[in-house]
Amino acid sequence: MRAPELPVTWRPRRTRLVAYGFAVVIMAGAVVLALLMGEPWTWGDRIALIVFAALVCGLLHLLARVRIVADRQGLTLVNAVRTHRRSWAEVVDVGMAEGDPWPKIDFSDGTTVGAMGIQGSEKAAAHRALAELEALIHQHAEAPGGPDDIPPHDTKEDPA
Repeated sequence: MRAPELPVTWRPRRTRLVAYGFAVVIMAGAVVLALLMGEPWTWGDRIALIVFAALVCGLLHLLARVRIVADRQGLTLVNAVRTHRRSWAEVVDVGMAEGDPWPKIDFSDGTTVGAMGIQGSEKAAAHRALAELEALIHQHAEAPGGPDDIPPHDTKEDPA
């Protein structure tokens, strides 16, 4: 597959739709319930219910904001809790085994980070996004040449 033009952003569609949809339903339900609750519920109880619903909506937002952004400088992985920024020189490979929830990106320092911005549950979109990301990694992250361009190692001992 041909590498896409930079910058490019991958986001899961279904995850965002479900997370934000549930957030709207939860918040609307909490507000309606708070308004309809009678005795012995106080206004403090009603406000606490709405605050709790807002916290749940905040957690759903953390799941919905995940993405992968590729630009000329490198990759930005925005996962539910952490954001990782790496240059192309640090990116080694990306892979997603059958049944994995999202791909894993390997970096030159030996770490591996899950990239939640591509969701395995979105089969066709995930395969297309993974192929595009692989093409970008091969285009930007690999050193020019290959094993044939490495100069031969001289094994002779120095006579001095």
